[in-house]
Amino acid sequence: MNITRYEPWGLLSQLQRELAHSNVSENGSVATAEWAPAVDIKEEANKFIIHADIPGVKPEEINVNMEDGVLTIKGEKKTEAKTDEEGYKRVERTYGSFYRRFSLPDTANSDAISAQSKHGVLEIIIPKREAVQPKKIQVTAAD
Repeated sequence: MNITRYEPWGLLSQLQRELAHSNVSENGSVATAEWAPAVDIKEEANKFIIHADIPGVKPEEINVNMEDGVLTIKGEKKTEAKTDEEGYKRVERTYGSFYRRFSLPDTANSDAISAQSKHGVLEIIIPKREAVQPKKIQVTAAD
């Protein structure tokens, strides 16, 4: 049995590193999207939480998939119908397809992932497997 150093932020750091290299499709080519939603990734004792800003996209138009340890979020934000007579001088709101991928650590329980969208924020809960939950060990005095 090997004893290894526990680094509590190691898994989160790994997830963030994978995030930086997350736009590679299954065949190895770079996946393109017109925009990428901003995300926050949080690690708690028993789960990971991902919040993605996807305003203006209906929940039924968001696809969340898990395959081979990779979580994929994709969809499309539809363009509002505009006419030239409305006098737009500048448009900064983003429209079009989006695509994000995240490699999950081995501790993730991919069978229990849940997702919900509320007020333009997609929340994905990724529980950790039971085997990796922290366990308090009682220390007793020796005689």
